[in-house]
Amino acid sequence: MLARGHLDGSTVHVDGFERFTALADFGAWLARPGDWVGGFDMPFGLPRELVLALGWPTEWAACMAHYAGFTRPQLRGLFQAFCAHRPAGGKFAHRATDGPAGSSTSMKWVNPPVAWMLHAGMPLLRAAGVHLPGLADGDRRRVALETYPGLLAREVLGRRSYKSDDPKRQTAERRLARTDLLTALCSSAGATRLGLRLALPPADQRAIADDGSGDLLDATLCLLQAAWGQGRYAQGDPRYGMPPTTDGLEGWILTAPFPSSG
Repeated sequence: MLARGHLDGSTVHVDGFERFTALADFGAWLARPGDWVGGFDMPFGLPRELVLALGWPTEWAACMAHYAGFTRPQLRGLFQAFCAHRPAGGKFAHRATDGPAGSSTSMKWVNPPVAWMLHAGMPLLRAAGVHLPGLADGDRRRVALETYPGLLAREVLGRRSYKSDDPKRQTAERRLARTDLLTALCSSAGATRLGLRLALPPADQRAIADDGSGDLLDATLCLLQAAWGQGRYAQGDPRYGMPPTTDGLEGWILTAPFPSSG
């Protein structure tokens, strides 16, 4: 799911949605000429600790090419072996961005399987030749940024759940959470740290509230985060709001708080 929109001052206008039913369709969209800054809900890199332990290339492009060369069963075996001899509570390696963002590690293969999101999505971004700030130069008219909708949702909802892939768990309480989140984002530019207000047609508001999977809402949250990054770039930041200390192997989740300098 993709949300299209534009930034006007401190207001992000939603212009529509596009749904992709196959990875090939998404890849074709990415490769089309255009002018956009996009936020993508998938990790853009692996934990440096994991890469070093496996003896993989530590240059980002080479590491991503190496990663893409494995099958998922092969990767699962490597990751399980890495975790096997580590202490409880520290089985997984994490990127520096995971703590500030409250995100799952990009080596996690279940609940949620973000390792497979990286495995499926990054080859498409690289093949399309888009620009990945801090990671790889590409077409500066098509800019891809790593975003995480849960980070933004938690600023308003705390730990309230707002979605489920299981239709049986798409409850009235989760619908109310989606409605509350939309109301906050549409009512004030101060609802989150981003300082942006959301504007979208009433029909889209109803569709987002009714979508129990949360796909429409997540796409909208990624749009808001990408708009924030676009605003930082317009103010002279070539990193689109990512910290200057971002690890060029791991990447960074846009809008995650900067790590402490000491």
